[in-house]
Amino acid sequence: MDFKQLAEQYKTELLDSVLPFWLEKSQDKEFGGFFTCLDREGNVFDTDKFIWLQGREVWMFSMLYNKVEKRQEWLDAAIQGGEFLKKYGHDGNYNWYFSLTREGKPLVEPYNIFSYTFATMAFGQLSIATGNKEYAEIAKKTFDIVLSKVDNPKGKWNKIHPGTRSLKNFALPMILCNLALEIEPLLDEEFMKKTIDVCIHEVMDVFLRPELGGLVVENVAEDGSLVDCMDGRHMNPGHAIEAMWFIMDLGKRLNRPELIEKAKDTAIRMAEYGWDKEHGGIFYFMDLKGHPTQELEWDQKLWWVHIETLISMIKGYQLTKDPRCLEWFERVHNYTWEHFKDQEHPEWFGYLNRQGEVLLNLKGGKWKGCFHVPRGLYQCWQILETL
Repeated sequence: MDFKQLAEQYKTELLDSVLPFWLEKSQDKEFGGFFTCLDREGNVFDTDKFIWLQGREVWMFSMLYNKVEKRQEWLDAAIQGGEFLKKYGHDGNYNWYFSLTREGKPLVEPYNIFSYTFATMAFGQLSIATGNKEYAEIAKKTFDIVLSKVDNPKGKWNKIHPGTRSLKNFALPMILCNLALEIEPLLDEEFMKKTIDVCIHEVMDVFLRPELGGLVVENVAEDGSLVDCMDGRHMNPGHAIEAMWFIMDLGKRLNRPELIEKAKDTAIRMAEYGWDKEHGGIFYFMDLKGHPTQELEWDQKLWWVHIETLISMIKGYQLTKDPRCLEWFERVHNYTWEHFKDQEHPEWFGYLNRQGEVLLNLKGGKWKGCFHVPRGLYQCWQILETL
């Protein structure tokens, strides 16, 4: 495998194709913020603004400005997006809405904890890029709210009847593993260490199940036991694989090689579990016992699942030199570049059917924005350069 050539491939795709697409097509020059509903060529097909995608794009351009190159256009994009979020994204007390109209009027209430987590990430990186203390304060205040909501992320918008079958979900502890490292410079060291320990414990001791051969489940009962119902059997291989590179980063940060090993092995197991042996690619959702899933889109192949797998595998190889990681990286690399990359227009497709054919030819929507593709290209490029 030619690491040098691969590094160049990921770098060129990021800098010459994907980032120019978002800079040019997604910025709302009139009202601020970003459009994310972009068709194959980058035309806007809906002007609603989704807070977590706004936060992700602010984070993306701030992070690249901080870590790759001090490009003014990246900083300008991040600041204008951050200002739009600061002004319209929350209710005045940093409860972040889910979505807004183009002008910034609230459309959907702050039921979604990920609006908060990505606002935290956005303002954390933006504060580093600009040295602006106000941005750092917004990140800290929002992070406090996130931690206060850990036991009931949806708050008063939770539609589950309390007490009958209260489940804990994997997504929040997983995202906190990444978030804590993201905004580490803004946090008190003792507090930071405690937060990280709790997150690692949740991910690696509660949702990772030895009795299932080391698979990661999406939902458990509040006491940590498995629940045999559709939600309890719900599996999301891409989610688990993504979480494992967050854990590897923490293992590196904390100098815990055994944690890195465990995360790498888990990523490989989840990839083996989720791989579609008939058509290639990784399933979106699965049922632990092989029953029909409640999600009709279970067999679709999604961009983020494959891109996050690329990061986990190349990072696993970088940190442990396990040859299985390299085999998986190559397999997923070939699938991803063949099926998700649009050969005629910039940016990548997001949604394929089981056979790997394009299902929706959009480049951005309600859930796909300027995040997984550029972050994945950046991560793989950086790691491949070290190899």
